[in-house]
Amino acid sequence: MKNSTPELMEKLVSLCKRRGFIFQSSEIYGGINGFWDYGPYGTAMKKAVEQLWWHEMVETRQNVEGLDSTVICHPKVWKASGHLDKFGDLMTDCRDCKARHRVDQMEDKSLCPGCGSKNLTEPREFNLMMKTYVGPVSDEDHAAYLRAETCQPIFVDFHLVRIAARQTLPFGIAQIGKAFRNEINPRNFIFRSREFTQMEMEFFCEDEEAMNWYEYWKNERIKYYREILGFGEDELKIHDHETLAHYAKAALDIEFKFPFGWGELEGVHHRGTWDLGRHQEFSGENLEYFDQEKNKKIMPTVIETSVGLDRTMLALLCHAYDEDSAETKKEGMQEDIRIVLRLPPRVAPVQAAILPLAKKLSENAEKLYKDISRFYRAEFDVTGSIGKRYRRQDEIGTPYCLTFDFDSLNDNSVTVRDRDSMKQERVSTDQLKSYLDKLVYNI
Repeated sequence: MKNSTPELMEKLVSLCKRRGFIFQSSEIYGGINGFWDYGPYGTAMKKAVEQLWWHEMVETRQNVEGLDSTVICHPKVWKASGHLDKFGDLMTDCRDCKARHRVDQMEDKSLCPGCGSKNLTEPREFNLMMKTYVGPVSDEDHAAYLRAETCQPIFVDFHLVRIAARQTLPFGIAQIGKAFRNEINPRNFIFRSREFTQMEMEFFCEDEEAMNWYEYWKNERIKYYREILGFGEDELKIHDHETLAHYAKAALDIEFKFPFGWGELEGVHHRGTWDLGRHQEFSGENLEYFDQEKNKKIMPTVIETSVGLDRTMLALLCHAYDEDSAETKKEGMQEDIRIVLRLPPRVAPVQAAILPLAKKLSENAEKLYKDISRFYRAEFDVTGSIGKRYRRQDEIGTPYCLTFDFDSLNDNSVTVRDRDSMKQERVSTDQLKSYLDKLVYNI
């Protein structure tokens, strides 16, 4: 029974907390809105999604390099990018219920969405940059900002990366890192937070080739979601922007159908020469690229792919969550509902669970665990009945459970249980790696 109703969000939030995926930051103090902590399984899954994206975008490509920049940049970076002047939302307050609302999200601009009152303040701008101070004095001379997006340091470091990596146009620079926005109304679990992780790639090329590269990266990213993450045709759609920033020539969002509606997963943008041009203007440094073959200077055009890691996590969890009816052994029992996360094996927090049938088998089973854990994210679990252990692994999305029983002592084989089909197969421990390689990595 695939659950795609709005109540799925409540079930997911509950499951994520109960099984140690994601829970609210500082919960013992009442929590803090818009900030989320990743627990043991959430961390493992998040790292796996990061690595999968990095592998697809950087490690398998000769024309994309990596970067890991600081969270705090020189304040002029954000002046040049326009964030200090124009990065904000128009907000209005209800004088009656004291709620604050983004004007662009109000269906009726003259009524409070919460209580229906017309007693609203005049809309005013709220900047979304998170401010801090660097140094011993907390004054405006020492003001700095937590980065609102990870792409700006890529532009700032363009020449340093290009020279160090000996790259020529066209090529890209990719980065995974934290970004911060002082969202007035964070909502929908980890979909809109104040602290989040971005995975971005800026591809630098000549202007006459830019639209071809825009189409190329659009198709590459759609293929990633459909073929690598396994999202269905009905779960994704492309939203082409009708209204563009003054410097952009094209922009689109890849949207996912969340329980609360369609929401952006990733943006692909033709940013023109705006970014490098602005940083050249504000820094006084020449950021042009010299093409030796054509003997001319070029201000590179940028094609951007920008995806939220937290939103990808949420989309994967929504896509994977399922409930089905498990068999019951006694007549007259209430229908037994199995909760299962059908996560792709490549991003599952645990890829293989080693389950000794009895505690007296633990020593031998643990040897198998140590061997398997060199190649896969593995877990050793000996607590409770084998049925309860299967259920725990189903809820965290483990695709394969390896049961070590008394016969294993003699035939050196284990029973491999498939999470989705629940079929079981006897496999020799000598063949386990090749067996799991085919299932997990298709090799």
